Amino acid sequence: MRCPFCDYEESKVTDSRDAVEINATRRRRECCQCMRRFTTFETIDLSLQVKKRDGTFEDFQQEKLIAGMDAACRHTRVSHDQVRALAYKIKADLMGRGVREIASKELGEIVMHNLQELDVIAYIRFLCVYKRFKEINELIEAIQLIAPEKRSEQEDMEHAAEEK
Repeated sequence: MRCPFCDYEESKVTDSRDAVEINATRRRRECCQCMRRFTTFETIDLSLQVKKRDGTFEDFQQEKLIAGMDAACRHTRVSHDQVRALAYKIKADLMGRGVREIASKELGEIVMHNLQELDVIAYIRFLCVYKRFKEINELIEAIQLIAPEKRSEQEDMEHAAEEK
């Protein structure tokens, strides 16, 4: 590891610990020449590529996924923490299956399935953006496809919230 101060190539590790919040190992190092200390972070590169609709690839960005789900969940009973947990779960599931490449369409389907389980309104909002409806009839048909028991559960919760 090169010293950021004198550019010497050798350093020794003086302390090492897990940095859980960023999924990395934090290492304190000391340069063998100038004796100055610096910190490095070591992560495993388990990069996941998303194949976009136009055929190009981009790195999976968990924050981008969170932002999209947050927009769909705004003004619903779904908290930001729930959205973050769901994004982490989706990424962990993909990584656990050994997926290194996923089509944006497939990723969108996974998100929609999870949002439908979490909150019907958030699901519909995400669906509108994801499916790019051009006509109101397309939206109405999509809403009618939602399982009737899910619709009644959502309506019951909304009525209970209005009564309070």
